[in-house]
Amino acid sequence: MVTKTKHIKVQDIEITVISLNGIDYISLTDIARNRNPLEPKDVVKNWIRSKTTIEFLGLWEQLNNPDFKGVEFDSFLFEAGSNSFTLSPSRWVKTTNSKGLISKQGNNGGTFAQKDIAFEFASWVSPGFKLYLIKEFQRLKENENNRLKLDWNLQRTLAKINYHIHTDAIKENLIPAELTRKQISFIYADEADLLNMALFGKTSAEWRSENPDSEGNIRDQATLEQLVVLTNLESLNAVLITNGLSQSDRLRQLNRIAIMQMKSLIGNNSLNKLKKA
Repeated sequence: MVTKTKHIKVQDIEITVISLNGIDYISLTDIARNRNPLEPKDVVKNWIRSKTTIEFLGLWEQLNNPDFKGVEFDSFLFEAGSNSFTLSPSRWVKTTNSKGLISKQGNNGGTFAQKDIAFEFASWVSPGFKLYLIKEFQRLKENENNRLKLDWNLQRTLAKINYHIHTDAIKENLIPAELTRKQISFIYADEADLLNMALFGKTSAEWRSENPDSEGNIRDQATLEQLVVLTNLESLNAVLITNGLSQSDRLRQLNRIAIMQMKSLIGNNSLNKLKKA
């Protein structure tokens, strides 16, 4: 689970915002300090035991959480309103399998809620505080979006610069070398390795031996141009097999075709636009 922590300041109160796998949760414990700076958790407990709150939380879960335990929710709803009824955020989360609330332990813990729930709680604490909270949260999201746009534009610019810088090197390294007589005469048990030899000049096992720390296989690391040519070679190889050509003759022809097609694709404007899009 990827967790990121941010902070916003609302009327001199620092509010923690955590992001779990891209979903923002706002600290209800911090918001509660607006009403009770010394015992904010008591404010949260008083809010969550309310029948109106339980109805709201239950509806949110039903709309957003397919794993929500409705039977347990009905039990809480039935008990709510009684003077003896108590409920903690951790109990709510554990019993109903809630996704809208998160209860964290420790010094930096507390109760966190998805933004819709957090705004509802803030309204209960103080309508005015809620408006300031919404404003600061929106400012946080706008700043994040602006940074993402800046990073994206920077990456695109660097990609374009690098593309032009490395054009010559790409031509030299991506165009397949013409296979030797010894390579052509060698018997390849796997037709996939025959195509690997024609395009990459090496078998899958040879590539793995040269790249022990790389993930995937030789084809996983292929460029867009190489993948296009590889698809063409697979179709051509099937035709050559049907025509009864020997493996060495097929390899020779496929290697020549791979060289020709790669030379053509390296300068293809359509592919270049696709790579830079």
